[in-house]
Amino acid sequence: MNSMTGFGRGEATNGATTVVVEVKSVNNRFRDVQVRVPREYNVFESRVNNLVKDAVSRGRLELSLRRTSTEGATRIVPDMKLVDQYKYAINDVAHRLQRDAAEVPLTFILSQPGVLISADNDGDALAEWDLVELAVNGALEDLASMRSAEGRALARDLDRHLVDMRRYCTEVAEAMDGVVARLQARVQDRVTRLLADKVDAGRVAQEAALLADKADVSEELARLASHADQFGEALVAEEPVGRKLDFVLQEMHREVNTLGSKATEQAVSGRVVELKSVLERMREQVANVE
Repeated sequence: MNSMTGFGRGEATNGATTVVVEVKSVNNRFRDVQVRVPREYNVFESRVNNLVKDAVSRGRLELSLRRTSTEGATRIVPDMKLVDQYKYAINDVAHRLQRDAAEVPLTFILSQPGVLISADNDGDALAEWDLVELAVNGALEDLASMRSAEGRALARDLDRHLVDMRRYCTEVAEAMDGVVARLQARVQDRVTRLLADKVDAGRVAQEAALLADKADVSEELARLASHADQFGEALVAEEPVGRKLDFVLQEMHREVNTLGSKATEQAVSGRVVELKSVLERMREQVANVE
């Protein structure tokens, strides 16, 4: 079981160029990947996206890639197509305003994003995919290691909460033991106070049995036990289980709410409150599970 929260870093170099990749992830209902690469690596963006999607099934991930070259291996070159676009735009504006295009200083064009770019002497960033892939995979492996470690910690916490939940369910079952006799005594007492000597013992027993049937929570407890087993099995699964855990928790909440509506004993009501508290803590933890 993995957490959705983590950080990873990967680095690769061929002596002339170094690629550094950093990736961080946080919890999210779905998978949301955002990749930032330098302009010369734009052609690799979809490939990097695919690497991330193959490695992670859920969470919001932000990956950034930096490319640096060793001293003497880098030169600054202008993007002449972009320079021409700025030139044409400036000429059009100058013509419209009846001004001299020469009034626009050269520094204005040179300061625009993307006009001056760095390039290796061979000018071929496309040949560096293997380097990029190595750095990305390194960052993803580092991220996976951290997510796995945090996932194990989450599993331990959730298992402790599961133990508490089972204990409270057992205490509810124990509190319900003998409920028919107690309800019968209550009905007997109330009827006696109202009708004095006109009490029909058979009718009292019948009414008590009806009340006990309405208050019976054995089915809810059985389903809670089944859900707890499913939850426990998911905690040790290798595949992503966040959505499954979330679904099972919703079913647990439903059963506990039914328990609360049926509770006629103070001891049961108290345990229902404890169960809801435990399930809420579990829900907060499960929100971080992949």
